[in-house]
Amino acid sequence: MTVELRTKFAKNLKFFREKAGLTQVEMADKLGITARYIQQLEGKRVPNVRLDTIEQVANALGVKPPDLLK
Repeated sequence: MTVELRTKFAKNLKFFREKAGLTQVEMADKLGITARYIQQLEGKRVPNVRLDTIEQVANALGVKPPDLLK
């Protein structure tokens, strides 16, 4: 995943998470991951993200995976 795509993912994740009224901790609990990982995903230096993780995040937020990458 390119840096530009990871940056888009980070911004969209935060946008849709906040739109859903979820904190980072609540989002992490829904996904069975740590809040620290959510912080990393929404941060400036986003790690590489697996496609299945993008799909799980999208499902938890009620959006389609491409919505997180636009």
